[in-house]
Amino acid sequence: MKRKASLAALAAFSTAAVVGTAVAAKSPGNDALTISRAGISLVQAVGAAEQHVGGKAARAEYERHKGQGVFDVEVVKGATVMDVKVDAGNGKVIEATADTADHDDGGDHED
Repeated sequence: MKRKASLAALAAFSTAAVVGTAVAAKSPGNDALTISRAGISLVQAVGAAEQHVGGKAARAEYERHKGQGVFDVEVVKGATVMDVKVDAGNGKVIEATADTADHDDGGDHED
């Protein structure tokens, strides 16, 4: 009985994931879908950012910046956190600035 419930839950989750993906694909505001036009992968962007700063990536995402696709990579080196923007077309670092606060935490100070 437990197995049937688990299989039913898995099937429902899978269906929801497929429907959610289809809806997101039609959404014009979903930046993540434009990654298919990027000339480099997220892994390559992380590598470029880590090499530029000499640290380790803690977070990375694809976004639009000043009208172009970029990978925004947060790199930690010692006690310093750098926000590194990597051109999604050619993999070159556009800018690297010190990150003095975690702007993605939404006000919660638990992370």
